[in-house]
Amino acid sequence: MLEGLPPHRPTHILRLDTDEKSARAMTDLLGEMFDPTETAVAAFEDADGKTWRLEAYFADEPDEAFIRELIRPVIGPQADEAEFRTIAEQDWVRASLEGLKPVRAGRFLIHGAHDREVRRTNDLAIEIEAALAFGTGHHGTTLGCLRALVAERKRRRPRHVLDVGTGTGILAFAAAKDLRQPVVAGDLDVEAVITARENARLNGLGPWLKLYHAAGTRHRMADRSRHFDLVFANILAKPLRMLAPSLSRVVAEGGTLVLSGLIERDVPGVLSAYRHQGFALSKRGVIEGWVHLVLRRGGAAPRRR
Repeated sequence: MLEGLPPHRPTHILRLDTDEKSARAMTDLLGEMFDPTETAVAAFEDADGKTWRLEAYFADEPDEAFIRELIRPVIGPQADEAEFRTIAEQDWVRASLEGLKPVRAGRFLIHGAHDREVRRTNDLAIEIEAALAFGTGHHGTTLGCLRALVAERKRRRPRHVLDVGTGTGILAFAAAKDLRQPVVAGDLDVEAVITARENARLNGLGPWLKLYHAAGTRHRMADRSRHFDLVFANILAKPLRMLAPSLSRVVAEGGTLVLSGLIERDVPGVLSAYRHQGFALSKRGVIEGWVHLVLRRGGAAPRRR
């Protein structure tokens, strides 16, 4: 489980081995206390099946004494065992991936190089390695979108796919690998675009990926009225509300829009914004507290201006 979207350039990490109950409690506590755009907290089970590791990534140097006192009511004297250290810019996702298991969604398998042996003959496998941009597939937001893609493929075969806020590129890769056709993907962070391009090369998907560097759909490859019949936007609630008019404009008639990066309290506001653009909720899913929404045209009429 993970609270918050990992900062693109974390500088410090907190690590602590404990039991499952304590790890979950501290994940909730730290997730509530710190800005989710500057801090991300993860907890996962170790190989021994008993120990749980808590990891927190910080964009800036944290106040160690404050954090120790913050978690002391949860774990007592064990708070003094918490390890704080700086991390090299290129190493943080690699370190995280090494402690995480491969992720499956239908035939899609997301894995690191260290887990290549788990691939099956019929898998649509995507290998993701160290990166500066978020998106390893282990986070509930990305996994929710992958499951939405699996469901969409059972319903029909999309012709034109757009991934807004692509991060490491997982959603675009999954669509391209399954459909064997070009997919447009963009991000406002140039590091994310560089990372996605490298990951595409690693997965042999370079020819299928059309990458752009811009905010939202502000690029000629993405800004195409009623063109895309499947659009992913795995971002956060506030930008999703702001992007409602521009995202809605590029979705084709009868198209599907998958939104993610939401927690429960975000859903009413985001749904309202897209209903005013003519969308209706088709499906809603929750994974580890993160909500993904599948929308289709046919809701309330667009608001008159």
